[in-house]
Amino acid sequence: MTTPLAAIILAAGMGKRMKSDLHKVLHPIAGRPMLLHLIDSFAVAGATHQVVVVGARRDQVEAAVVPFGGIIAAQDDQLGTAHAALMAKDALADFDGIAIVAFGDTPLLRPETIAAMAARLDAPGAPRVAVLGFRPDDVKAYGRIVADRDGTIAKMVEFKDASTEERGVNLCNSGVTAVRARDLWSLLERVGNDNAVGEYYLPDIVMLAIADGDRAVVVETDPDEVIGINSRAELAYAEERWQAARRTQAMADGVTLIAPATVWFAYDTRIGRDVMIAPNVVFGPGTTIADGATIHAFSHIEGATIGRRAEVGPYARLRPGAVMGIGSKVGNFVEMKKTVLGDGAKANHLSYLGDAEVGAGANIGAGTITCNYDGFFKYCTSIGEGAFIGSNSALVAPVSIGAGAIVAAGSVVTQDVAADALALVRPAQSEKPGWAKRFRDRMTAKKTAR
Repeated sequence: MTTPLAAIILAAGMGKRMKSDLHKVLHPIAGRPMLLHLIDSFAVAGATHQVVVVGARRDQVEAAVVPFGGIIAAQDDQLGTAHAALMAKDALADFDGIAIVAFGDTPLLRPETIAAMAARLDAPGAPRVAVLGFRPDDVKAYGRIVADRDGTIAKMVEFKDASTEERGVNLCNSGVTAVRARDLWSLLERVGNDNAVGEYYLPDIVMLAIADGDRAVVVETDPDEVIGINSRAELAYAEERWQAARRTQAMADGVTLIAPATVWFAYDTRIGRDVMIAPNVVFGPGTTIADGATIHAFSHIEGATIGRRAEVGPYARLRPGAVMGIGSKVGNFVEMKKTVLGDGAKANHLSYLGDAEVGAGANIGAGTITCNYDGFFKYCTSIGEGAFIGSNSALVAPVSIGAGAIVAAGSVVTQDVAADALALVRPAQSEKPGWAKRFRDRMTAKKTAR
């Protein structure tokens, strides 16, 4: 596309039905605020300007979008969608291109659809306005679009103002509207509020354009793409649709999902080929999985990097900063945080590895923990290549275990261990013959006496 593209994203509403202290458009889908999903889509579609119109809880929205290059425009009085879009005029005063108005609570709008709408205005014989329409199973109270077979719009009307016949039309208005910027402002300034609720409606610019003798067209898309989120139930539905699409894409890319509906991805989960993911696995943001890895059931992975042919779980938890080398393994009920597990290293059972570096080929025995926190500061543990840490050991950081060293089971290690040394930190075993029997006899007698 050669014509510059700008986004005007309306996010000024209160979102009362969410019943939340968090602004509606900041509720997450796949671990990312829904508004940022939309901003990402516009960026991929080539938008050079993104103006977010804010009102209620402005500070929350501003903090979320400004780091991503969003421009803030304020709508102090909630006078309708046309009025809200007009608030972007100053921010786009020097912009000469196509502006697309969208809503911050429609996170599933795809870059391809945005680009298609812009292209519709960038072709010979283009209409003055393009509107994104959809045909839902339940038309509810959506605004209606009356259009010819070629998509030319004859009329657009809000549900509250529609006649019985118009309410019978199943082509609905998503609200997403594309107009050249030089036309948009003059159309918005002409919108009146002579309607059932006294608001300035964005769709009225279509009727104004038609009255001027120009064309307006509808571009149709799948209803799921323009889901508007106004409640927790609608948020859950949007999450479900996003996840379903991501699972399908993962399998198309060469990932095996044994029970797809039980796997939950984050917005930025990256997975290589021939990865196998078992049921009931949850990915938080920031995870990358290389080719050939296996993720067993009931594992939770966030902010982690998993190397080729590595194996995770079942029931493992990888927290931010966890890095697994080629062929390494984290087994059941093992937790890793800010720890590098070298190539071929293993922690198979019931361990906590935090703020640690584990060399290639090292073996971490069951029940081992790195004691990385003294209540005030975090400290690092270093375990050399080929080291063997016996079961139920506590490594009190800061501490270093040399390459090839062995730490005996049950040890509490507080000092560095040299390479190839044996560290044995426990009292000598002693035995008292008959003590256990005498103890049982004495306690049984006491119990009987009661």
